Amino acid sequence: MDAVLTADQDRIRRALRDVLSDHSGPDMTAAARTPAGYDTELWAALAGQLGLPGLALPAQYGGKDRTLTELALAFEETGRVLLPSPLLSTAGLAAPLITALGTPEQRSELLPRIADASLTCALAVPGSLAQALALTGDNTAGDWAGGGRAGGIQARRPGGGWTLYGEAGQVLDGHSARLLLVAAHAGGFPRSRALLFLLDADAAGLTRTRLTTLDETRPQAVLQLRDCPARLLGEDDDGSGVLAALAAAGTGAAALLAAEAAGAAGYTLERTVEHVRARERSGSPTDAVRAVGHRLADLYVHVQAARSAVYYAAVDPGAGPLALAQGLDALRTVAGEAVQLHAGTGSAKEDEAHRYVKRAAADELLLGPAHRLRSAAAERSGLFAPAGTAA
Repeated sequence: MDAVLTADQDRIRRALRDVLSDHSGPDMTAAARTPAGYDTELWAALAGQLGLPGLALPAQYGGKDRTLTELALAFEETGRVLLPSPLLSTAGLAAPLITALGTPEQRSELLPRIADASLTCALAVPGSLAQALALTGDNTAGDWAGGGRAGGIQARRPGGGWTLYGEAGQVLDGHSARLLLVAAHAGGFPRSRALLFLLDADAAGLTRTRLTTLDETRPQAVLQLRDCPARLLGEDDDGSGVLAALAAAGTGAAALLAAEAAGAAGYTLERTVEHVRARERSGSPTDAVRAVGHRLADLYVHVQAARSAVYYAAVDPGAGPLALAQGLDALRTVAGEAVQLHAGTGSAKEDEAHRYVKRAAADELLLGPAHRLRSAAAERSGLFAPAGTAA
């Protein structure tokens, strides 16, 4: 798919690239090592100047009223510099869930604060995030939320108010988010269902422990909940609405993460081409340069295929999981080749290439891997007939 950007979309991309160009490289790594895990001043500037966290939120809640396409373009730019920020957890996951499930009062309370960057959020699920978002399999079984048995996170209502008890591991931005959206199992066997709850970061009984991660620009935390008071997001029903909302948020988040991966792959390729040209000017053998040129041409095809998949998924979010698989493959391949082509130089560019390899691996652990994304998409589409039936 060939994407033709509107003037407004091109303006968003250029403005964001201009802002981020002054904060790339070592600055990003340093920001990731702060207690917040990102540059809070830059985050506020991106909200104030560009309205980044509220880009796809309705204007009535202080957002910019743009679409998933504009938000994907923003993710592509943040992916180029591996920007550590709560953008994915807040705008990519929490905001769509609050919009879909929240009561009018909850939307009016929370969405404007997300739009102006005064509120950051994290989605906490006790099991696999990819499964909860229905990216690598069906989420209706509810095993990821406790499955009706002890374990996971259990929601109880002993005196009329909800409390949460359990643990969630590897929560993206869970150490710094001011509001947690917690998936919990409620009802036990008689009325088994998965619900979402709003939990303040300073709630009694909550312990948050930041983890050491493969990609330090993608911080995660373990949450331990010991009878934490929480508010139900939306209405108390059979949980089917929660599962559908999680699946819808998953396809959108997959498209955004795919855009981020495509941006990272594109930037890595650009830097590698610059390195190869410098070697050519320094007198590298012509045959060696020609051979490397063929490899770079293959990488260009990977990047363009990933970008095409992203732009298609931005219009049709149902294609998000496949776009993510394409983006993850592209980033892993391009970053791996970049490390080889920079190998032995001992330069900052070589270290930079390794950071993109870590991002590729970390993203696969977060919402992948690519082969499971493709397998789940094939099952949903009925591509393969069940065993024992005619095709």
